[in-house]
Amino acid sequence: MSQLPLRAQLASALGRTAATLSRATGRGDGSVIGGRVGLALEPDLLRKLAQDRRLALVSATNGKTTTTRLITSALQELGDVATNAFGANMPAGHVSALSSAKDAPYGVLEVDEKYLPEVIDTTGAGVVVLMNLSRDQMDRAAEIWLLAQKWRRALAGRNTHVIANADDPLVTWGASTAPSVTWVSAGQPWKEDSWCCPECGGPLDRKGLDYVPPGGHVSGVVGPATQDENDWACRECSFRRPQPSWILDGETAIDPRGRRWPLDIQLPGRANRANAVIALATAEAFGLPVERALPRLREVTSVAGRYTTVEREGRHARLLLAKNPAGWLEAFDVLDPTLPVILSVNAQGPDGRDTSWLWDVDYRVLRGRPVYVTGERKFDLALRLEVADVPFQLMGSFAQALAAQPPGKVDVIANYTAFQQIRSEFGRAV
Repeated sequence: MSQLPLRAQLASALGRTAATLSRATGRGDGSVIGGRVGLALEPDLLRKLAQDRRLALVSATNGKTTTTRLITSALQELGDVATNAFGANMPAGHVSALSSAKDAPYGVLEVDEKYLPEVIDTTGAGVVVLMNLSRDQMDRAAEIWLLAQKWRRALAGRNTHVIANADDPLVTWGASTAPSVTWVSAGQPWKEDSWCCPECGGPLDRKGLDYVPPGGHVSGVVGPATQDENDWACRECSFRRPQPSWILDGETAIDPRGRRWPLDIQLPGRANRANAVIALATAEAFGLPVERALPRLREVTSVAGRYTTVEREGRHARLLLAKNPAGWLEAFDVLDPTLPVILSVNAQGPDGRDTSWLWDVDYRVLRGRPVYVTGERKFDLALRLEVADVPFQLMGSFAQALAAQPPGKVDVIANYTAFQQIRSEFGRAV
């Protein structure tokens, strides 16, 4: 890699020093303040740090931190990888990530959906990974159709290879201007934000249409066309789901040659299997075959506290993060139906101040198990559960909710700042 100009070297060094001081004084992990200091001294620092690296940018409403971690783990098979492991997904976080691994030839950066066009332009990344778009933080972020439109403009005419989820119509529309796309059928459990065609506004048909697996065969056996439950097509124009090269089929990934790969990863749930198949497609774009990438994915057990189990006085709490309706649907998928569950919701800046999205979540799945409600907006969540006819107990704090459990296991679902507060109670060592 070429040497940075002197000003950029100084900015990068001072940024790393600020990050170290932040960690030493317990003010945070330093992944934001370090980048801010560096950018204040050299506004073009991100562009300079990105030069001569093979970069992948990962963006989505849900799953981008986990997918970034999975891709990073895979690419470490090739060499050192710079990444924003703690989810600081705006330019300051990207500067910190690249500065802290200044000699790494590879980089995998999680990018906030709103900032993606700017970061594509600044870094010139060769690979962009687009996974899903759904309603999230409506008081901060733009309407998701506008986000997809900005993605289209950012990718048009660029020498960028895109890995995109073909099952999400908005992602497909946002990625379709890119000159080179690898389409992945990763599923779309939450469909409430994509019943209309983003191209013409007409209705989308989501019926099981016939498809032939990649390569026309599976495991070397030529098979007939089957019904694809993820297919969609506009009823009024030609916009429809593209033919995927990679497919998530239950607990198996099917690659472009039709070979099946068991996704026996340690991260739980269908959403993480979807993240894994996208990570495999991305790794292959970097020249890393599945047989080398998949073992690396299996090494990942938790991501920035997600899926970690913490213990206090004989109570073992598994932590799940859910920030929006689609995220709660994914969290419900991995709940143990035999266990009690603690729910914690805040509405601070990073969460979005508006909690009306709680009414878009179907909480009836929680009926029949003990439910404990806490967080700064516990009364908003309590009203929603009352209407859904889900019995619950209000608790003054997470500590009280945990203490109310008998010794044993309990699941915890929390939105962003509530999740971070719980991690802080355990020293963020999870």
